[in-house]
Amino acid sequence: MGITYLDLTVKNPAQPKKLTKGHFLIDSGNIYSVMPVSALEKIGIKATDKETFTLANGETIEKSVGNALFEFSGKLRSSPVVFGEPGIYLIGTVTLESLGVILDPINRRLKILPMLMM
Repeated sequence: MGITYLDLTVKNPAQPKKLTKGHFLIDSGNIYSVMPVSALEKIGIKATDKETFTLANGETIEKSVGNALFEFSGKLRSSPVVFGEPGIYLIGTVTLESLGVILDPINRRLKILPMLMM
């Protein structure tokens, strides 16, 4: 199975002119996106709460979570973001779905997410 990356612009929802760019690994096993604390602090994003996460090895950790605007392919959407370790840029399923895309796990490509309203 291949690895898929996505280049995104991330903005502060309160001050959208404050932005940064990142080369994100698409992690279909991650619920929320993750960025380094330093990158989030640089654009003024603050944590709104903490969340407990379970790692692949079964260990649990607590991390701060805030909100960011993610820009991709002409869309600007808000999504939770985890304050992570240096150099870690991951895009989770909540962010992908808010941007209207999903990862095709076989071909490792993004596909348009059908928008249903029932």
